[in-house]
Amino acid sequence: MRAFALGLIFSAAAFPCLAQTILKSEPLILAPYEVAFVQDPSCGAGKVRKVTGAIRGLQRRKACVTLASEQASLVSATP
Repeated sequence: MRAFALGLIFSAAAFPCLAQTILKSEPLILAPYEVAFVQDPSCGAGKVRKVTGAIRGLQRRKACVTLASEQASLVSATP
């Protein structure tokens, strides 16, 4: 019974962590290897741009990816 209750607690804490935030614009500052999802019309319907931060001197990686609708929420970027 104790293991079941512990499993419920961990699963309740893990589900909110699965949601990804989709920004309306690309952030100016992005830590190395940090990932941001950006709503970009150039990616096409049902896709978002995945931007990965890079270390100094290298370009950020950008790719169009598909996210499940239950995993994403749309918010505005904070400058």
